Amino acid sequence: MELIEKVMTPWLMNFVRYLLMAGIPFGVVYIWFPHLFKKNQIQSRKATNKDFWREFRHSFYTTFIIAIIIVLAFKTSFRKFTLVYSDWDSYKLIWIPISILLAMIVHDTYFYWMHRLIHHPRIYKHVHLVHHKSVSPSPLASYSFHILEAILEVLIAPILLVIIPLHPIALITFALLSFGVNVYGHLGYEIAPRGLRRSFLFELLTTSTYHNLHHSAYFGNYGLYFRVWDRVMGTENPAYVDHYDAIQTKRFGSNTAYETK
Repeated sequence: MELIEKVMTPWLMNFVRYLLMAGIPFGVVYIWFPHLFKKNQIQSRKATNKDFWREFRHSFYTTFIIAIIIVLAFKTSFRKFTLVYSDWDSYKLIWIPISILLAMIVHDTYFYWMHRLIHHPRIYKHVHLVHHKSVSPSPLASYSFHILEAILEVLIAPILLVIIPLHPIALITFALLSFGVNVYGHLGYEIAPRGLRRSFLFELLTTSTYHNLHHSAYFGNYGLYFRVWDRVMGTENPAYVDHYDAIQTKRFGSNTAYETK
């Protein structure tokens, strides 16, 4: 009973974050202004209301699991093993953005290998299949996991807490950034700016098209933030760049920013 009481506040905060950060983009592109984003749509296949409710239901459970991990990390004896600090004098201010970047790199590495693990045939149908029922995902699918996958997803939190000194500001920023990337990856619509294609960032970062292709093809493109591990390990879907270019051409016309003069 005491544990449930401790979990309620972080669960409510996390659930509200989900409703706002996933719900608002969902409302904008799927309910209120779908006509404005018709050219941005990645797949011709459309998700149904049944898909949306399934995604929402599983995401509801995931937010509760996240809350339990938060309580275990900060409200138990585990707290003394973490490197979380609140004194601004402990580290220079520049450490805040550096620590966030390091957290992203560690998270991306963890996510890539964990993601490949749950795609193993003996595990996939029992765990990861729940998430891949969203063949054409929406933002509501951002937390749509089987309970075991939800636990695996959230385990990155205690790992980061014990290996990287993090100020609460860095923690909050990282959490919002991480979920924002997750929502973008499941948006179902490509909203990347035209100039990204010719930027070095295109070679480094994933896009909504990148992760959407993972959902429609069921393999490859396992990274979360970066394309690095997929390219190093040869698991990037070879159709990705052409697929991305086709969508951007549909959005901006044939004279797209990636064409050389």
